Amino acid sequence: MTYTLLKTLHILSMVLLFGTGLGSAFYKWMADRSGNVACIAVTNRHVVLADWIFTTPTVIFQPVSGLWMAYLLDLPLTTPWVAASLFLFVLAAVCWLPVVWLQIRMQKIAADAVARDAPLPEIYWRMARRWFWLGVPAFIAMVLVVALMVFKHIPGAQS
Repeated sequence: MTYTLLKTLHILSMVLLFGTGLGSAFYKWMADRSGNVACIAVTNRHVVLADWIFTTPTVIFQPVSGLWMAYLLDLPLTTPWVAASLFLFVLAAVCWLPVVWLQIRMQKIAADAVARDAPLPEIYWRMARRWFWLGVPAFIAMVLVVALMVFKHIPGAQS
């Protein structure tokens, strides 16, 4: 695979990762704010599905392709923008893993509430708050990773 093709796939993967994450977070947050239990249940189901279809593969591909490009350029991982990107990506992943668990649990809780024609229990709302606050540092970290990707400096190479 050429560097240019790898870089293109890396960028497309980041767009997909960032876009899916932001879109899913927005729709889930808005569904939760609606208070409509059926809407919340459907949205949670879709958010979990989007994570499996889009987010998980891109979360795997991003570091693999990034490290591969660094290898192709003979770029040390201690290069400041590379090291910062890796740190921020790990930070986002550390926040994302519990978010995935929370989303799966909230999906089940909401589906159960719909089946019983009951309101969502308080545990759902506590999980939703944790989900939101774990998303804040993950989102900021990913914005910074994108900025580092755009504004990086590779000595002797075109960015």
